[in-house]
Amino acid sequence: MKESLVLLLLAVPILDSGHVVSMPADCSEIHNSPSGEYTICPAGDRSAVMVKCDMDTDQGGWTVIGARTDGTVNFYRPWNQYKLGFGSPLSEHWIGLDNLHYMTSNKKYKLRVVLEDFDGNTVFANYGSFSVGDECSGFQLTVGGFTDGGAGDALSHHNQMKFTTLDRDNDLYEKNCAKEFLGAFWYHKCHHANPNGVYRWGLDGTLFAVGVSWYPWKGHEYSLKKYIMMIRPVQ
Repeated sequence: MKESLVLLLLAVPILDSGHVVSMPADCSEIHNSPSGEYTICPAGDRSAVMVKCDMDTDQGGWTVIGARTDGTVNFYRPWNQYKLGFGSPLSEHWIGLDNLHYMTSNKKYKLRVVLEDFDGNTVFANYGSFSVGDECSGFQLTVGGFTDGGAGDALSHHNQMKFTTLDRDNDLYEKNCAKEFLGAFWYHKCHHANPNGVYRWGLDGTLFAVGVSWYPWKGHEYSLKKYIMMIRPVQ
């Protein structure tokens, strides 16, 4: 099965002139390097994960935690796959809820969401704080400090929510939001953002709100071309 993915692997310490060199915990610890695929260790030297590092946006150092770009990866997946991560870092992927918890429990992070429609328009939303709880908390989301880059604020609606997948219903809706809107996310009742929904091509009202959407910018029935979430430590 050729789906090169964001897998947890056993990390091998790097030897430099006889000394053990710790691997970076996130992309902010990788310096003087271009954007691309790198290995980081969110949980220390116990495990490693391949990620995309964005070294160009706003002074760089961003770790991409989720990306939708072309519809090549199926995001309608169960809990354990969202926990561990899946996809290819250089295309569509999800970094894994465990990794998000490890990263955001060790440092304070901010979040940037970059969106693009099928007409080539791009906008973004910044959040000054972003963290994810452990599995016992349902990988609870804490997000705040919104500043607008043209996208509007969709995530404050999801603040303090647990993660929901097709086989784990943690939202406040009478049904399972992941099943209802064919995705997985920190749903409320249900969503203003649906990054892990069905990849569709622009405006499509056939099935309500199942696409890759950001409600404040394009509404529920427009599915975006690109939807990238990335985090960087607060300086």
